[in-house]
Amino acid sequence: MVTISDYHRPSTLSEAVALVGQADFNRVVVGGGTVIGGMGLPSGTEVVDLQAAVAATIEQVGDRAVMGAMARIQDVIEHTATPTLIVELGKREGPNTLRNAATIGGAIASAHPESELLAGLLVLEAVVTMMGPNGEAELPLADLLADRSVLSGTIITSVSVAIEGPIASARTGRTPADRSIVAAVARRAATGLFLALTGVAATPILVDPADLESLDPPPDFRGSAEYRLELARVLVGRVLSDLDGAE
Repeated sequence: MVTISDYHRPSTLSEAVALVGQADFNRVVVGGGTVIGGMGLPSGTEVVDLQAAVAATIEQVGDRAVMGAMARIQDVIEHTATPTLIVELGKREGPNTLRNAATIGGAIASAHPESELLAGLLVLEAVVTMMGPNGEAELPLADLLADRSVLSGTIITSVSVAIEGPIASARTGRTPADRSIVAAVARRAATGLFLALTGVAATPILVDPADLESLDPPPDFRGSAEYRLELARVLVGRVLSDLDGAE
């Protein structure tokens, strides 16, 4: 059992950043709070609750949708500015009770390797805005997932995604309600083809279809590395065929 030694609920973003940036304290940032019990935190951990400091707004700005990091996944699903792909994949993040607590910023920070929502964000060219002691910074989601150390001492404040271009997704799971074993999501845009896979690396990743054979998926009780790689081949074929049919 985790013993929380202190609870902070900053009212401003600058206050939150100051709390998170104090290296002498063992503090963890909490958005929706859906995973903190399973994080293996040491006793004495302090919690920094962001719900009063970070925006939960969702809006369309030009050709992108912008979601505040504290936007609940269910609110993202229901909002008219949300791209159809994110509506579809957001429903796969878990049951309604979880989606009404979990936040889009929390989904990014926790980086579940089988999150189809993150795969959707990747193909929609997601850009994450963060605030740290040196000010505001923007980073493509793909870069953040590749090096999550950039989150140290910083707070995710929003994520923006493109809203145009044909999309396709396919998945394999033990049941329709389960997390996928492997999922593929693709989008074709003026900027090129974007293909993301879950279940083949430590986080969802963008891949080049020509580089599938270089993947080395992590095995688990649901399937070996070879099985996951074969699923990736089949699912990539399906989504690329669907994209070709949409043109």
